[in-house]
Amino acid sequence: MAKKLISIIGKLFIGATVTFTTLSHAITIIPDAPQINAKGFILVDHTTGKVIAEGNADAQLAPASLTKMMTSYIIGKEIENGNISNTDKVMISENAWAKNFPDSSKMFIEVGTEVSVDLLNKGIIVASGNDACVAMAEHIAGSEGAFADLMNAHAEQLGMSSSYFENSHGLDSSEHMTTPRDMATLASAIIREVPEEYAIYKQKSFSYNNIKQYNRNSLLWDKSLNVDGMKTGHTSNAGYSLVTSATKGDMRLVTVVMGTESERARKVESKKLLNYGFRFFETITPYKAGEKFVSNRIWMGDKENIDLGILLDTPITIPRGQRKNLKANFELNQQLTAPMTKGTVVGTLFLQLDGEDVAKYPLVTLEEVNEGSVFSRLVDYVKLQFIN
Repeated sequence: MAKKLISIIGKLFIGATVTFTTLSHAITIIPDAPQINAKGFILVDHTTGKVIAEGNADAQLAPASLTKMMTSYIIGKEIENGNISNTDKVMISENAWAKNFPDSSKMFIEVGTEVSVDLLNKGIIVASGNDACVAMAEHIAGSEGAFADLMNAHAEQLGMSSSYFENSHGLDSSEHMTTPRDMATLASAIIREVPEEYAIYKQKSFSYNNIKQYNRNSLLWDKSLNVDGMKTGHTSNAGYSLVTSATKGDMRLVTVVMGTESERARKVESKKLLNYGFRFFETITPYKAGEKFVSNRIWMGDKENIDLGILLDTPITIPRGQRKNLKANFELNQQLTAPMTKGTVVGTLFLQLDGEDVAKYPLVTLEEVNEGSVFSRLVDYVKLQFIN
């Protein structure tokens, strides 16, 4: 995309392009993403939102129990907002009775009993209990229908534009759909916005009513990866699906694999994606918030130059080994003239790899510059006449 520059930029820039130096000149080879046998998949860096690999990521598919991630997200937000608490007792209605779900996953709650939000929440996340979902839906919204409206409102707020929820648990329903991309968005929202809720996803087992159930996410037991979530899903219509998140060092990846042929397949395909992401990509922070990127000429001020930088850290995800080829440059959108306050946006910082922008950030002033003396301003005025 063409970038419009003010006419004086070429004359006023000082060190407009900065290149990261390195002692190594070896060529880095990044292979294509592995072949994934699923109806749709996506691999995303959680911190930067960078999509590392995808296939049919916008295909609308039945989510099955991946739906429970939205139910869990809402529970986490309701607790965070103080609308409910973990110690609340929920009266189990006939709609939430375990006997209503004879051939599907359940927590084994019984009608007429009182169960805490804390236990129901774990029953949803760890045991994938359809009965627990209905109980919490009724507790939060009064009915499962009203809760579905709440789910769709949250989906819209998160930008999950291709998702539509008709129930709290994910059993097949005609219009109940989502996409791998939307599920990755939801997964990152849970990790980022409700960390205490997300912490439950790594729990390997859960016991209620003298029945012990194990988390169906078998990657939690895989010692070759540091997986700490998230959720499995399966119906005969949806196939076998899995959303996972794992960390390695400072890097966190989120994978979504939907519509595989078996429990083993969803695990194998998810592991392929995680290994590919960690092996061939890295997340780095080239510039820290408040760190000087460049000093540039400022006119009419009590000093000649002003420090410019960014207000936020700049993590980016790039192919591993390509840091040495990362370049940074900036463009001003105005002539820098005093007085100028700290934090004023004056342009854009671009990070580029192989000539393409991989990230851009507002470039701001890192200090305040006051007007100079009458004499110095007169000198600058004269100089500007020649430059322009």
